[in-house]
Amino acid sequence: MDIYITIDPTKGRCVMASRAYIAGEVIEICPVIVVPNEELKHLDLTCLYDYYFNWNEKDAAIALGYGSIYNHSTTPNAAYLTYYDEKLIHIIAYKHINANTEILINYNHDVANTQPVWFQLKNK
Repeated sequence: MDIYITIDPTKGRCVMASRAYIAGEVIEICPVIVVPNEELKHLDLTCLYDYYFNWNEKDAAIALGYGSIYNHSTTPNAAYLTYYDEKLIHIIAYKHINANTEILINYNHDVANTQPVWFQLKNK
């Protein structure tokens, strides 16, 4: 895997590309742990609240690997694709990503969606 973690003083952990990626290239395939809807009320009371993905319009999923650590942007350079039956999330380069650049996804699942998320965005 050609990605690594750095710490930004403002944003915290950042997933970085250790090499260039071309648009459409798979960056990471993340298995997920599905959390059933009836258990979400418990998950929401933990530190994992900010790290899960909505899954199947009712459940949640914690992505393994670096999957739950990618930061959000309304101008992302990567996208994520959900494969519900396989319980996988693929992180894909949405556009060219240079080496030593942060890999960013849009938490709203659509790279063009600029709707606010549940937290205040931090800029570098």
